[in-house]
Amino acid sequence: MRSAPQPTAPRGGRLLRHRDFLLLWAGQSTSDVGTAVSTIVLPLIAVVYLHATPLEVGALAAAEWVPWLLIGLPAGVWVDRSRCRPLMLACDAARALLIASVPVAAALNRLGIAQLFIVAFLTGIATVIFQVAYLAYLPSLVERDDLVEGNAKLQGSGAVAAVVGPGLGGVLVQAFRAPFALIVDAASYVVSAAALLAIRAREPAREPGELGEPGEPREPDGPDGLGEPRSVRREIGEGGRYVAADPILRVLTIAPALCNFFFTGFEAIAVLFLVRSVHLAPSSVGLLMGVVSLGSVLGAALARPVGRRIGTSRAVWMAMLVTAPFGLLIPLTTRGPGLGFFVAGNVVLFVGILVYNVTVSSFRQAYCPPHILGRVVASMRFVLFGTIPLGALAGGALAAALGARTATLVLLAGNLLPGLVLAASPLRRMRDLPDRPATPAGRPAPMAHT
Repeated sequence: MRSAPQPTAPRGGRLLRHRDFLLLWAGQSTSDVGTAVSTIVLPLIAVVYLHATPLEVGALAAAEWVPWLLIGLPAGVWVDRSRCRPLMLACDAARALLIASVPVAAALNRLGIAQLFIVAFLTGIATVIFQVAYLAYLPSLVERDDLVEGNAKLQGSGAVAAVVGPGLGGVLVQAFRAPFALIVDAASYVVSAAALLAIRAREPAREPGELGEPGEPREPDGPDGLGEPRSVRREIGEGGRYVAADPILRVLTIAPALCNFFFTGFEAIAVLFLVRSVHLAPSSVGLLMGVVSLGSVLGAALARPVGRRIGTSRAVWMAMLVTAPFGLLIPLTTRGPGLGFFVAGNVVLFVGILVYNVTVSSFRQAYCPPHILGRVVASMRFVLFGTIPLGALAGGALAAALGARTATLVLLAGNLLPGLVLAASPLRRMRDLPDRPATPAGRPAPMAHT
């Protein structure tokens, strides 16, 4: 049974007076800044410090996301069987130690590309568990009506971090040797863990009867007739079937999975493109990536008003369909005024991504029954994030075969497809996304009933 949400102040920005949410927000915002620093510093270490090849750059970007293919599905079961906060604390501690190992190895002159792969992979494992737990944790901390506000604030601060982090990373790389900039990221995970420890609300341990749908019998355990918790495989299957049977969740898995493949393929080679094709210095790369991330801030701010004005369903499919063509400006980037193409294309793309993300995250948390939310999140993210390493590898391979500029054009042309998929889906016939499945008992409605 989930703990009751903490009593909050009257409506109207009331999460600003919600102590536990503010702690979660502060910890996550600090961690987001550190992660954004690493997002730019790790590929800069590979490209500038270790002279990595395009294929190695793509493989490094893929290594962080491969864990979604390996443990993405069982992670949902682990979260549904456990209290979320202890899992998140363990993940923060692991990530702090792993990231800190890079500057330590550099100080000892032992840093190589293999260590970057290992750190990216193991950090990715911790991130899989953290993110599934984090999304399942928020509905137990705030009331249902506050989920959109909470997600907007969390993703908005993440968007601000995406602006500050790359610029800060670029400055740190110029001021110190590149690996030592990662100290900021390691410290940010320590801050996140401290904030989680300070949250007063406590999650009770899950009772065995909570595994599976309320009232569903447990599997028999031999001749004595006693039940035992159902197998991980069966629980994984329930999450996957829930997503596959629901027409809304299904299309909200397929379309962004395509987007992740193509857009992450571009992001995997973006630093390579700017350093070796546009010929920018590392500090300029960091500052430029910070500027384009302003689109994330704008998108997070626009998500709620856009959803209210045109409807949340329309906001979702239009966010991808309308913004994706602007990505075709990016391959035109040159030094000087030509950097405007990179800025304009990325800013508009990030606006669309954040409007989509805030709207869909809030919808999913309100729509899915609490007892299966972790497994639904994990099932969707298994597909969504499972395409990311494939896209990153494809980006590296295309850059090696065609050059970074041509590869960028191919990948961002492919990024037009997700918007078309959403526009052709049942979402186009709705104004707003529903707040619960159409059939009783929390089960998804079949396609014909939508």
